[in-house]
Amino acid sequence: MTIAILWPTFALVALVFVVWVVLFYQRFRHIRANPPRATDFADGEAAMRYFRPVEMPANNLANLFEMPVLYFGLVPLLMITHQANTIQVVLAWAYVLLRAIHSFIHIGPKKVQPRFMVYLLSCAALSAMWIGFAIDMVHAASVLNAVG
Repeated sequence: MTIAILWPTFALVALVFVVWVVLFYQRFRHIRANPPRATDFADGEAAMRYFRPVEMPANNLANLFEMPVLYFGLVPLLMITHQANTIQVVLAWAYVLLRAIHSFIHIGPKKVQPRFMVYLLSCAALSAMWIGFAIDMVHAASVLNAVG
């Protein structure tokens, strides 16, 4: 079962690249439609103003390097400790699916309340993964202490 945790992980990596491609496409299209002047890139604030019409993919890409960092940190730990059980894999798929829905809402319809609800659910799934891992490690440590 340990390797099964990699499939949702590959899906999350694919999501990051999809969002990056959307960002690249929208920015390239924006640049072609609105050729930048030197003042548009005079400083970071000017560049942010210039790209404001196409900022959502950039914001979402940044989001994919916030909470998902905890997911990407947990997966190797689950594999190394052989704790990537069925529950963890199901939670991982739930997390990745919720992150994909979050990205779609963030970049597409931009509805704040549904996006926030999906975000909370994804955080709950990720929290459950970490809590489950902690419980499994406490249990494994107590078994080792009882044997040793």
